[in-house]
Amino acid sequence: MATIVLNAEKREKAGKGAARAIRNGGRVPAVIYGGKQEPVMVSLHPVELEKALDKRDFYKSEIEIVLDGKKHKATCQDVQFHVVSDFPIHVDFLRK
Repeated sequence: MATIVLNAEKREKAGKGAARAIRNGGRVPAVIYGGKQEPVMVSLHPVELEKALDKRDFYKSEIEIVLDGKKHKATCQDVQFHVVSDFPIHVDFLRK
């Protein structure tokens, strides 16, 4: 099983309005939590995320999230999809 690498950008604000602004900017909001560390809010490029989601065993794979040159190893806990378009609207990652 290959490691999936996703490049992320840090986002400062949390909440519905901030997530909506991220989506309107063409990115997908996400959060990395667990591991007895503070949660990190990030945004992902939608095309990169779609390619990763198309891979077999995405939810079982180890995902390496590159944020400001630092690598976070995680697994995908949950992906929320838009009801009509089936486009990912939010992703939760659990640190390893």
